[in-house]
This record gives sequence, C-alpha cells and structure tokens, in this order.
Amino acid sequence: MSEQPLLEVKNLKTKFATEKGDVTAVDGISFVVQKGETLGIVGESGCGKSVTAESIQRLLNEKTTKYEGQINYKGRNLLELSEKEMRKIRGNEISMIFQDPMSSLNPVYTIGDQIVEAIRLHQKRSKREAYEQAITMLKLTGVPAAEKRIHDYPHQLSGGLRQRVMTAIALSCNPGLLIADEPTTALDVTIQSQILDLMNDLKKKYNMGIIMITHDLGVVAEVCSRVVVMYLGQVIEEADVHSLFENPLHPYTKGLMKSIPQLDGDRSKKLYVIEGKVPSLHQVAKGCRFASRCDYADQTCEQEPVLESYSSTHQIKCWHYNKIKEKEGESHVG
Repeated sequence: MSEQPLLEVKNLKTKFATEKGDVTAVDGISFVVQKGETLGIVGESGCGKSVTAESIQRLLNEKTTKYEGQINYKGRNLLELSEKEMRKIRGNEISMIFQDPMSSLNPVYTIGDQIVEAIRLHQKRSKREAYEQAITMLKLTGVPAAEKRIHDYPHQLSGGLRQRVMTAIALSCNPGLLIADEPTTALDVTIQSQILDLMNDLKKKYNMGIIMITHDLGVVAEVCSRVVVMYLGQVIEEADVHSLFENPLHPYTKGLMKSIPQLDGDRSKKLYVIEGKVPSLHQVAKGCRFASRCDYADQTCEQEPVLESYSSTHQIKCWHYNKIKEKEGESHVG
C-alpha cells in the first residue's frame, strides 16, 4: 500500500467576489506533495501561483473568497476545519516564506521578538526557552552573530539576511510542509544559491515537503523533483523535473524554456518572448486558455482540452502536443 501523501490538492477552485462579478483565480487544480520532496509551481505573474499557496493555508478573506474541492493535509481536509483549527496549523504544521521579507517582517519589532512570537504561539515554551530556540534557528539558517542579530530590527539587515530570518520564522516550529513563494526574488545569485542550499539541507534534516513557487526555471532545475506549470488558474502540464526540461510538451512550457537566457547563446539575437499577455480573469475565453497566444491554435482549441497522461510521470493539457512534437522533430531532422 502506497504511503499517504503529505498534501493532496483535489480539484481546488478559489473564487473571488469583485465589483465586476465573481472571478475564478484557481480553477480545478490537483497535485500532491510527498514528505521529503520539493514540488515546483511555475508560471508568469497572474497565473494563480500565489493564490494557490494562500488557498492552502486559507489566508484569503473568506468573506469575499469561496473555496471548492479538497486540500488534504495528512488526510484532513483543511477546507472543512474551523478557523480556530486552522490557526493551530498555520505557522506550525504548514509554514510559508512570503515574497517580500521587508514587508512581511514587522518593522517595529526586533527579529528576535518575531521569531519568539511564532514559537510561543504554537509551542508551550517559556520566553527564555523560546529565545534560545530563536537563536538556534538563526544559526541554523546561517545568520552570523545570531546572539547579537536577534536584537536587530528588520531595516538593519540586508535583503539576504531578512530572507534568512523569514526562513527561520517559517521553520521555528518544525513544520511538515513549507511553502516558499518566490524565496529568491531580488537577491543576488550568490545569496540565492545559499538560500536554496539552506532549504534543501533543512528539507533533508526534517523530512519536510516543500512547495517552491517561482517564475525562475533555473531555481526549479536546481531544487525541485517535480514541476507543475500553471496558466491562468489551471495546471497545463505536470512532470518530473527531468522530463519537463528534456521534453516539454505544452507550447506555453516550451515558450518558458526558450525564454531562459543561454550563456553560450548568440548574443546578437533577441531573447525569445511569448507574445501577448495573460488575460484578465474577467476575460477568460472558453476552450484552451492559452489559445490567444499560441502559434498552433485552431478551431479545435475552442473546446477546452483535458489534462491527460503522456506517461506515468507526465501530464499535459493540450489538443496538439503530439502534432507539435512531430512537427518540431521534422524541423530538427531537416
């Protein structure tokens, strides 16, 4: 009997009430995360990555948000829990590193106070014990002179150190699942590499599951074992990381791959771009959502494709992926 997934998202829909009417920001997505693995979720801004992360923790305003489907964490559907029960899970069993550490950290409290608050909120620790654990977490996340830095305010730290502090807060209660939303954005490449190595080391140490939300395919290649590609609120391709990079099937995924700058590429050529932009949620067309930007779209694409299996580890939502693959194969031969 196979082991129960740490997290299983089933046909999740997240709908917002707006002045122009209801919109569906996440539309019927499904995926699983196992203990000790890193799942990457990629796509352009506006494709639903962050809303997916916030939905898993039910962080959105539930007066204007409606969820459908299931979010099963260790076998419990989080959508059926009360707000009181969810508060015991957020920051404790499921933690999140947000995009911007400067806006996520409270500027009027020391970083020590903020880590201690997270520990004492979920664990029965005295203030002294919590401070000792906070120092341990800062050391674990690579913050130098942790005993001194614990008294600093966020503005006194560099971007890389603030990101490490956010990681320390997220890991302070030893969560089973860590959601990292663009954890390396705006960091220089050296600090990026250090943060990714740190997360990988901590994943192995605590056997955590990680959801890595990013637009950076280089990050995905470095740390993820499986990848979900999202477009306009839907999963359009899912595969193990090797299959996705060696054999991307969806035209959108192919476009993302072509957009990666190559060190040994021809510098006289312009960088590839996917023409057009992600439509507004108020202007979602019927059929394939990528059709308006796709070179292969035809009348068939007026009907919505289903997410089908290409192999045991690769799923694809496109009417024409076989035809595209054959055409590209012929052009390479030619």
